[in-house]
Amino acid sequence: MKLARKFAATLVAATIGTSAVASNTIVDIAVADERFSTLVAAVSAAGLVETLQGPGPFTVYAPLNDAFAALPAGTVDTLLKPENKDQLTNVLLYHVDDRNLTAAMIPSGSNYFKPVLASERLCISKGSDGVMIADGTGEMASVVIADIMADNGVIHVIDKVLLPGQRPACH
Repeated sequence: MKLARKFAATLVAATIGTSAVASNTIVDIAVADERFSTLVAAVSAAGLVETLQGPGPFTVYAPLNDAFAALPAGTVDTLLKPENKDQLTNVLLYHVDDRNLTAAMIPSGSNYFKPVLASERLCISKGSDGVMIADGTGEMASVVIADIMADNGVIHVIDKVLLPGQRPACH
């Protein structure tokens, strides 16, 4: 697993290094922060590096390494296998919105949001305790760091991997 993450980070860094124009894309920020090494490995394995380096705009709910580690044993390794690329891509696209949504733009209360994985919905709740996101399992992720601004969007750091499934309750 660690070797896969280092390989993916090296591959992504090499790809970024060949760019003629300096940028600060969502991918650049993730690659530069060791707390996202599992996410970087997953984005690379899914073939989404070029997409997330694109013009966007994107809002990415970026799980920390600890969030991936909290998944059942073997889940990450299984998702990173080439034969599971479609499933991995769906999980990752569930973390992306095709708008630039800063925390201030998220309305108070609970509201459905449509991620890029169009068949699914997230319930994002904003209140005095901050921003929480309910996924298809009904579990909640907390936004632990909001509004990391990139040239092509914004990153909100979350403490859980969002998983598609049933439409979460949103009240």
